[in-house]
Amino acid sequence: MGLLRKIIKTGRVAEPAPPKPEADQPEHRAELGQLAGSVQVRHVDAGSCNGCEVEIGSAFGPVYDAERYGARLVASPRHADALLVTGPVTRNMTEPLRRTYDAVPAPKAVIAVGDCARNCGVFAGAYGVTGAVRDVVPVDVEVAGCPPRPEAIVEALRGLAGR
Repeated sequence: MGLLRKIIKTGRVAEPAPPKPEADQPEHRAELGQLAGSVQVRHVDAGSCNGCEVEIGSAFGPVYDAERYGARLVASPRHADALLVTGPVTRNMTEPLRRTYDAVPAPKAVIAVGDCARNCGVFAGAYGVTGAVRDVVPVDVEVAGCPPRPEAIVEALRGLAGR
C-alpha cells in the first residue's frame, strides 16, 4: 500500500531532452548539408565489448527517443546516411567496415561512438586490433565515454540531423 501512495504522490517523472548542439557544431556541416532534417543510421560493431550497444539501445529507446529528432536505425548500409561505429576495429572487421562504408551513398558521415572507437581505449596495442575507426575510415563525429551516455549519442545524432 505504501508503494501505491508513493507512486500517486510522485506522479509521472521524465528526464528533460538533451541540450541542442551549438550553432557551429559539427564543423563538417557544410559538407553534409543534404543530411539536414533526418538521418538514417547503420550501426556497425567493429569489435566492442557491447557496452556502447547498450547505450545506443537506450538512446533509441522510449526515454531518450532519438527518433523524435529525425535519427533512425536502418538494416542496410545502402539505405543509410551515416555509420555509427562502436569498438576498436579488429583484424577480422577491418575489411567489412571498409565495405560497409563504401556501400553507404554520398554524402555520408561516420560517428565513432565510445573511447574504443576513438582511440582503442583499453584495447590499445592488443594483437587482434587494427586500430581506431579513423585509422580505417574517415570519421566526422566522435562521441567520448566508456560507454558514452545516451544523451551524448543523441546530441551527436541531433547535430548530424541539423536539429
